[in-house]
This record gives sequence, structure tokens and C-alpha cells, in this order.
Amino acid sequence: MEIPDDLSDLNRYRIRVLVVDDDEGHAQAVAESLERINCECIVSSSSKRALDLIQSDSFDVVVTDLMMDEYDGLDILERTKVELPDAEVILLTGHGTINSAVAAMQGGAYTYLTKPLDINELRTSVEKAASRVRLIRRNAELNRRLDEKFGFEGVIGNSPAMHRIIEKLKNVAPTDATVLIQGESGTGKELVARAIHQNSDRKNKNFVPLNISALPESILESELFGHEAGAFTGAVTKRIGKFEHAIGGTLFLDEIGEMPMDTQIKLLRVLEDRKISRLGSNEERTVNVRLVAATNAPLLEMVEKGTFRQDLYYRLQVVTIYLPPLRERRGDIPLLIDHFMKDMTKRHGREVTGPTRAARQSLMAYDWPGNIRQLRNAVERMVLLDNDGILDVDDLPEEIAPVGVSEDDHHAGTPAASGFDSLVGRPLRDVERYYIEQALELTGGKREEAASILGIGERTLYRKIKEYDLKS
Repeated sequence: MEIPDDLSDLNRYRIRVLVVDDDEGHAQAVAESLERINCECIVSSSSKRALDLIQSDSFDVVVTDLMMDEYDGLDILERTKVELPDAEVILLTGHGTINSAVAAMQGGAYTYLTKPLDINELRTSVEKAASRVRLIRRNAELNRRLDEKFGFEGVIGNSPAMHRIIEKLKNVAPTDATVLIQGESGTGKELVARAIHQNSDRKNKNFVPLNISALPESILESELFGHEAGAFTGAVTKRIGKFEHAIGGTLFLDEIGEMPMDTQIKLLRVLEDRKISRLGSNEERTVNVRLVAATNAPLLEMVEKGTFRQDLYYRLQVVTIYLPPLRERRGDIPLLIDHFMKDMTKRHGREVTGPTRAARQSLMAYDWPGNIRQLRNAVERMVLLDNDGILDVDDLPEEIAPVGVSEDDHHAGTPAASGFDSLVGRPLRDVERYYIEQALELTGGKREEAASILGIGERTLYRKIKEYDLKS
């Protein structure tokens, strides 16, 4: 069953049923009875052909006799669960094989019906089984669409800037291209690097992060390339470096702008030759490693000043991704708040609702000099220190001044309090309406700003306001 563009149309699609019975007359009778309730039936009187059909075609429900000569209903069930895991299987059995049918239920069958068949019972069972299949596929499709709209393996955002970044990530992640991520501290550069790794063919190998600025110059090369025993004072044993640890995977070098010139030269050579030598060794080792680098420093200015090598700069920025500060993508703040709330309440075992509209507007209005990292810490602090189960303005960190909102809005029952997760499994119209309402509330009804937050045109927003009767 194809997933329609409008998920609400799912219930109108015909149910595809495979009917399997080596008694061809009985199989045709079952199919004819189901076709009268708008089922599309394929009949197979050969269990072997049925197995081939399950492997090559798609069905919502499989209705199969339990006892057949070549392959029985248990074989049909087993193949269906492998090839069509969303499909449901209904077994038809005589009274003498009910024990086998019950055992099949434990193997994943939807239900079993005894012969002679009650046609109404058969139709009801098929419709209920198909409804279950539709619900599973509907939720899976909704989750897929929400993932595409609001994130890419943890990179959360619905602003136009984040849409562009996510599209670039989708293009670059499957390749082996070197990537340079630039942005202020706290904008999520390591998260983006991990997303690149997780969406590449290297995802089953190591992701190895190294913060250049956190290491003294004297041990940086040992951390990168490793060393042999006795290579320098204190090198008692052999040590594997980050490059070797990341073989087959991804090496993430954070704050690459802090790398000393001597080390820059050696890094450039590794990127060009794909070979390293441990300190104290003349033996070269081939390293198949993807490099992702990040910095909050203006590398191009550093190149002009001679504090960063030009050849290394151009070698690093095969693909450059710029992460905007949070103050330039305020429309993503509600999504991030909901994401962090879910994470923190689960992590700390707290039950809280909100934030209230007043608290949420205050969080939206703040400039967030520490970007996403600061927002995450703020939400965690609010969850930990809350005393009444509702995140309100009294729970805001001291540096965030409350934005004026009437007391009537200070309650957890606002749409904002329900959060993003309550929408999973709901019709797409509900999801769309929810975010339009939130954008209008957060901008005080300013349509131009709300449209910018939502990443749609102002005329489209005006049409949606009329469609959902949001004028008030």
C-alpha cells in the first residue's frame, strides 16, 4: 500500500490481501467475499508460489490455510514476517489443528479462524488487521516526515538556515570529503560532526573526537600520531594515537585554529599521503580516516596574518558548513527546548510540564551568547530546580529576564506545554496547526516574523491562518 501525500487519505486505500490455500475453490470463495468489502485479492493455490509472491510483492494482509501439502501456513507466516514485517497474517484452520494455530499466534500471527468460515468474522478480522497495518505505517511515515522537517540524526532545526545546513549534510555525509565546520562556541559543531559520521558508511567504526585547545603543545603530536616506548621522557610504553584509533571511521579535530604550525605541517602531510609515523618510529602506517575539523576562529584571517597555513586551510575546507548562532535562528528554540526537556526529565527522573507560555517567550527573547550549549544547560537547571512540576518564569535562570505575559497564560495546559512528542502519531494537519499557533504566539501575531520562523512565505501563512481559523 503506497503512502499518500495526505496521511488522512490512508483509510480510503484498498486493502491488498494474499489468499493462500491449496484448495483453489475455497481460496477463490475467500477472495470473492473479501473483494465485496473493497479488498484487492491475489489468490495462490500453490504455497511455493505464495512464498515467491511474498518475496516479490507487497501485501497488507495474508490469509493462509494452516495445513497444506508442500509448505504449510507456518512457513507462510515465517516468510511474511521476514519479507513484509508490517503485514499481518490470518491463519485458517480446522478444529483438529487449533493447537498448531495457537502456536502460530505466538510466532506473530494476527489471529486464527476455524473452518467452516464465518464470512462476517473473516471480513471483520481482515479489516481490523489492515487498520493495524495502516496505523503502524502512518506513524512510521509521520515520524519520517518529521525527521526530515525538524532534524537530521540529532541536528534539530526548522529555520531556513538549518534547512540549508541539513540539505548540505545529507549530500556530504555519504562521501569521504573533508569537512570544516565553523561557528561560535556552543553552536553544536561536534553534534554536526557526529551526524556526518552516523550518516556515512563509516558509522560502524569509531568516531574519535580531539579538542586541540585542551592539549599542551608538547603532547599534541603524541595524541594525534601515537608514540613508541622510549620516544621521549615519560614514554614508558607504546601508545596508539587518535589517527590509528579512528581507522575506518572519523577523526574530529575541534578548535583546529589552535594547532601549532609544526603540527599543521605534519597534519597536511597525513591528509595528502594517508600515512602516519608514530613518534620514535620510522615505520609508516596507512590510515583510512575521514577528517572533520571545527573552529570558532576566523581561519581565513589567520591565513592572511600567517598564523595558519594556507595549504592546510584549503585542504580542510573541501566542504565548509557554517553554523549560525542561536540568536540568528530563534525559530528553532521551541524545538530545542522540547528536545532538551524530554532528555532531561528522562535523565533525572523528574516529572514536569511546560514551559508555560510566559517562560517560553522569555527563553525566545534571550540572546543566548553561549548558544545551544547554554540553552541546554538552562533547561537542565530549570528541570532540576523546579519545585511545583511546572516550568514557569520563576524557574528561569537569573540571567534571563522574564518577558511580560498575563497571569492567565501561566499554566501548563497551554499548547506549548504539551510539547513536540505529544504530536507523534497525530494527523499532519494537527502538527502543522500546532507550530503555526506557536509561531504566532511567540511573535505576538506578527505574520512576517512568524513566517520566517516557520520557513514559509507570508502568503502561505496567511492562507493557513484562514484554513485553520486562527484569526483570533
